[in-house]
Amino acid sequence: MQPTGQGKQRDGGGGLRPRGASALRMLPPGIDLVGKGAWRVLGIIGVLAVFVFLVSRLEEIVVPFLVALLLTAFLKPLVNWLVAHGWRKWLAIIVALVFAAGVIVGLVVLVETQIGAGLPEVQKRSLAAYKQFRDYLDSSPLQLTSAQFDAFLVQLGQEVQQHANEILSGALVVGKTAGRLLAGTLLTVFATIFMLIDGANVWRWTVRLFPRGARPAVDGAGQAGWNTLTSFVRVQILVAAGNGIGIGLFAFFLGLPMVVPIAILVFLASFIPVIGAIVTGALAVLVALVFVGPIQALVMLGGVLLVHLLEAHVMQPLAMGAAVKVHPLAVVFAVAAGSYLAGIPGALFAVPTVAVVNAMVSYAVRGTWRAAPAPEYAQGPGPVPGSAESPEMDAGTDGPAM
Repeated sequence: MQPTGQGKQRDGGGGLRPRGASALRMLPPGIDLVGKGAWRVLGIIGVLAVFVFLVSRLEEIVVPFLVALLLTAFLKPLVNWLVAHGWRKWLAIIVALVFAAGVIVGLVVLVETQIGAGLPEVQKRSLAAYKQFRDYLDSSPLQLTSAQFDAFLVQLGQEVQQHANEILSGALVVGKTAGRLLAGTLLTVFATIFMLIDGANVWRWTVRLFPRGARPAVDGAGQAGWNTLTSFVRVQILVAAGNGIGIGLFAFFLGLPMVVPIAILVFLASFIPVIGAIVTGALAVLVALVFVGPIQALVMLGGVLLVHLLEAHVMQPLAMGAAVKVHPLAVVFAVAAGSYLAGIPGALFAVPTVAVVNAMVSYAVRGTWRAAPAPEYAQGPGPVPGSAESPEMDAGTDGPAM
């Protein structure tokens, strides 16, 4: 028999209360609530930190997979369109892959041809700009004579020779990087092919990893995220083309050399939203300053700013619409954070990642999936529609994600 008062302690008014609840009840309700929320936030931050660490350690695998996702999001609508018009799925996939390869090879050949054709003119303009720069140094307030400038160049050459070992090690690093780039390209190609062929079954398998009650939410969030990604890829291609054409036209009318390579460089860099077009536009301004003149460089700068304003206030809002709801401020900070954490790949994938996560979380929070019927393939074991066990194998049916 327990003595009276055992397991309890007296409160300030002489009453008894349980010992286990004393510490919590002594805290104000506000601090108790903030503490619980703080632990949850710390848990989320810890999970994100571990995820970022794993991604950074597996960068050579993660980056090709993400590039393959973007390529699949770009090519999948073409494959679906061809299948809907009576093409066999395997033939539609081959046509889509040949189309993508043709676009990439065409851009490379075009750049190489333009550089080869314009190289003599660039060399001539470079020599003229070099002589003009030396004359400017001689007449500038610095009063740097030709002999002093030549001595500076000799000293620079000696510094290069002294650091030849570091330059050689850097060349070896470049060689290793080229090997990794080749391996990453092969991984990207194989991942794209298999996601186009069997991406639906991969998604179905992923959904069935979750508990039965969570599968409708996961499946619906995946659909929302995939739709957002495909919309983002299409819109970004249009925006990048607009940036490349706009800045290329300014460069053409100002008489800059290498107009086509500059336009293609702007097009490729514009897949990094906001930042890419500005950086490559600055390169175009520098080319105008060196090869044409300061007045033309100012005009080129105005053209770059005009194209950027049209992108931010016309092309992005009209093209994105309601498909990709990411505020421009979030875009800037996402690109900055991605570039800080993972360099160029982080800047490239930051915005699509934010857009997809935003779409998936928004869908899950809305709760509309509770009233929607669960997809058949998410119910439990049995033949998956579109798999080898199902008669729909060659019907071109696809899951929500790929």
